[in-house]
Amino acid sequence: MVSIDAEHKVTHVCCIGAGYVGGPTSAVMAHKCPDIQFTVVDMDAKRIHAWNSDRLPVYEPGLDSLVQMQRNKNLHFSTDIDEAICAAQIVLIAVNTPAMQGTDSKRGAQADLRQVEACARRVAQCARHNTIVVEKSTVPCGTGDVVARILREHARPHVELSVLANPEFLSEGTAVRDLLHPDRVIIGGADADDRAQNALAAVYAHWVPRDRIVTMGRWSAELAKLASNAMLAQRVSNINSLSAVCEATGADVQQVAQACGLDSRIGAEFLRASVGFGGSCFSKDVASLVWLSASLGLPDVAEYWDNVLKMNDSHMQRFTRRIVSAFDMGVHGVRIAVWGFAFKSGTGDARNTPAAPICQMLLDQGAQLAIYDPMVPESQVRDKLDAGKDGGYVVCADAVTAAADAQALVVLTPWPEFRSANWHTVFAAMERPARVFDGHNVVDRQALEHIGFVVTTVGVSEKRCAIKSKILSIDQV
Repeated sequence: MVSIDAEHKVTHVCCIGAGYVGGPTSAVMAHKCPDIQFTVVDMDAKRIHAWNSDRLPVYEPGLDSLVQMQRNKNLHFSTDIDEAICAAQIVLIAVNTPAMQGTDSKRGAQADLRQVEACARRVAQCARHNTIVVEKSTVPCGTGDVVARILREHARPHVELSVLANPEFLSEGTAVRDLLHPDRVIIGGADADDRAQNALAAVYAHWVPRDRIVTMGRWSAELAKLASNAMLAQRVSNINSLSAVCEATGADVQQVAQACGLDSRIGAEFLRASVGFGGSCFSKDVASLVWLSASLGLPDVAEYWDNVLKMNDSHMQRFTRRIVSAFDMGVHGVRIAVWGFAFKSGTGDARNTPAAPICQMLLDQGAQLAIYDPMVPESQVRDKLDAGKDGGYVVCADAVTAAADAQALVVLTPWPEFRSANWHTVFAAMERPARVFDGHNVVDRQALEHIGFVVTTVGVSEKRCAIKSKILSIDQV
């Protein structure tokens, strides 16, 4: 719990970066802090134009209404970066920090901090008064020290620039809810940054209970974000590794997960078997932790976390092999409907989506794919896939069109509409035998088998499915 210092009242906040973090974060802050002006800036004029339009560049449930309520009141989107920095007492840095290309996969991947460093130089050059610079981007430990050094080297005389780490803990698809009702707000600073930490805490205190606003050292705050995502990714790989055991033994991974989740020490969250984790954070942050561990001379720690990534990759490959092995002659020339391309439901984001490597492996073996996702634009699908020599794909406007004349249907994103689809219509549209490969265990397997589908789910062996189907047929006699 922190004390709130109201000595220096914050009236203007600038957020550099109008992406998945900067836009929603500023919109929620503006909604909850009507006495503060928030300006989101970006060099990408098209992105800023989209934020000022009726078609936002980021899809998140509840975000449109928030932006419409606050835009041009105390929420502004602009390409005039220098002016926004000059007016602000707090500058949030929410730019992209992708993994560096060309790094050794065995040692993880260092985060590319060039955009963060460029922002620090620009703030130092533009700030006319004491300013608090806040890391919102996910960064490795020690980045705050680098930013502080850049600010010292380039700052104007008599201008004090403090650096805080305030990592975001947003889940795409629930970002607005996560911002409105955060489990915790972490604010990390240097030993002498109490006033800066209290000033930022005072902004959050407009709506966040004070016992959920936690201050700590800057290194700890930076590592807390990597550690949180690494542990969540680890849980996904944990249950997916057990799903392979289930497929080999006849156990049911959903029953195993239920039994484990009932243990209060374990809990049920993130114990849902799937095709693997994706998105902009998990893989990048685990790889960053691998790189950090290796660079600190901790090879055993680096290998430990690297295995989380390896398990994720091997799980996607195993799921793809199950699809291919279902056809005696392989999938060359086989039409396969793909339902879902986003890395998770509730978002139109296809960054690091498991759907991409799975589809690419099928295409490389000559499959003909018909892809449908309710939120992912066709351009994103085409950016991720290469049709190759023999394979090919089309992007469809609806689920039933994708299923038409398909010999198999693969569910790669757990959209609610797939669970409630008219499966009788889908069955009539597909060729026989109509196979369903459920990568998220979202369909009612028994109901689909009653219709006539041959269903394969994650974490259930083919032998177990065959036994259940036989029992069902006996019961029907």
